[in-house]
Amino acid sequence: MAAAEEAKTAGIVRVDDAPVQTSRPKLTGRVFYESIGSPKLVLAPMVDQSEFAWRLLSRSFMKPEDSKRLLAYTPMLHARLFAEGSRYRDHSFQATRKGLESMPAPDHVPKDTDIFLDGRKDIDRPLTVQFCANDPDFFLEAAKYVQPYCDAVDLNLGCPQGIARKGRYGAFLQEDWDLIYRLINKLHTGLAVPVTAKFRIQETKEKTLEYARHILSAGASILTVHGRQREQKGHKTGLADWAVIRYLRDNLPPETVIFANGNILRHEDIARCLEYTGADGVMSAEGNLHDPTIFAPPRAEPDDRIYWRGRNGKGAYRVDAVFRRYMNIIYKYVLERPEPERRPLFVPVDPIPQEAEKDEKVDPETEEPPAKRQKQGKKKAQLKKSSSPNLTAMQSHLFSLLRPLVSVHTEVRDVLARSRAGDMQSFENVLRLTECAVRDGLIDYEANPAKYDDEMTSIEEDSALGDIADFDSSLKAVKACKRPWWCCQAYVRPVPKEALKKGSLTLSRKEREEIERKARDKDQEPKEEGKGGMSERERRDVEDGMDQKEMPRQAVVAG
Repeated sequence: MAAAEEAKTAGIVRVDDAPVQTSRPKLTGRVFYESIGSPKLVLAPMVDQSEFAWRLLSRSFMKPEDSKRLLAYTPMLHARLFAEGSRYRDHSFQATRKGLESMPAPDHVPKDTDIFLDGRKDIDRPLTVQFCANDPDFFLEAAKYVQPYCDAVDLNLGCPQGIARKGRYGAFLQEDWDLIYRLINKLHTGLAVPVTAKFRIQETKEKTLEYARHILSAGASILTVHGRQREQKGHKTGLADWAVIRYLRDNLPPETVIFANGNILRHEDIARCLEYTGADGVMSAEGNLHDPTIFAPPRAEPDDRIYWRGRNGKGAYRVDAVFRRYMNIIYKYVLERPEPERRPLFVPVDPIPQEAEKDEKVDPETEEPPAKRQKQGKKKAQLKKSSSPNLTAMQSHLFSLLRPLVSVHTEVRDVLARSRAGDMQSFENVLRLTECAVRDGLIDYEANPAKYDDEMTSIEEDSALGDIADFDSSLKAVKACKRPWWCCQAYVRPVPKEALKKGSLTLSRKEREEIERKARDKDQEPKEEGKGGMSERERRDVEDGMDQKEMPRQAVVAG
């Protein structure tokens, strides 16, 4: 053990017992954390959704010096597929133009002309690449491909989805502590960059502490703790338990670096979480998907074309401004071509462009501006199917970003639903429709501000919830996050007890039998739960066409 530590200090890592000299010493633990700027803000790994363009968009709302203190994770990658297939590597991690056909040296520096997207030192660092894995050798081989282009490699121990159960990875490794140790230790001793781990809490805080100590003993440099158990997903997501994260902070060595994950819906939640948990950093996942500006504080300087502020003082970034910036990032970095000329975003002091705007509106049936409609009988050129992760993620990102808007303006939803990866003209049409919708919303607000201000402050209690406790209701979060539909804002899920009371969540037979057993043990009558119709939120989703049958599958938070 002492020899291994001495080798790491000297800048040597061992792969299959063969020493490999690197040009820089390997830093681990808190020393490593401080070397990347001690980031307190962390963008979570999300399946097919934390790709380069979205990471860059999320950083772009921060001051340049602050954006480098945001640690971002790649989407979760499959270690075996990444190690075995160059095509999978090229489609999922685009660090160089040549791709990753062969394994680079640990300290490889690509030529300036070969640098492409993922891991760019000027705009995409610090960066952690996350893998799911269940074979130490494949895990190490996959990690060696990406180590020159990232700051650390992370092991996913938190994915709770059925596909993870089937593939035996993520949270479904948590019973196999020996395998977890071997996975982490393999990279700890054989990789030039640190290894970290993201996991979910166990059924008790004591077992979670034991689990965390085991992961640390294997060589993990950072622990990301998702304050939910493996069973908390979908309608059963519920609230993350910050108290367990606090318990880890108080009982693990002070040099342990801990990131807290869960319950981050808006920027203000970050400071609350840091204070409550004592964590070194806070990770946002779904909150970032619906509001990529979440890491930036509310804008102080006025810029009405980007940031809207109501007469009641509440404000948020405009979705059309965020959408446009996202498109410009795609054009500049992914497609490497200039963005099209567009008129400035509308503010109420501008003259209303009646005729000009009428000409630019898009026909949802043809997805073309009237002036550009193709002649009848002329077939639309078939688009080549895109494999770029930055292009295939666009539609899903925009459904999350525009969720409040498309519930009001269904014509935007319809055009977006037909947009395909790589068809930038189609997405430009969605953008134009979005800008027109936001313009109309801003004009309506100026004419009747109380209509929107009251909606933000007078959300009524739902009598159907009865005497349900505040902790078991999403009402408080809805009140805090609610903004007009043209603003970026969190999507607040109903918590399980609320969903049961509403009837949008039903229990399985096994779960009902468990409730009845506990009721008998307490000499109580079992209460009937889960009857009734859908919640108002879910009913509205269906009415707006946002139910699962039409809505693209939401990004899965990787643990």
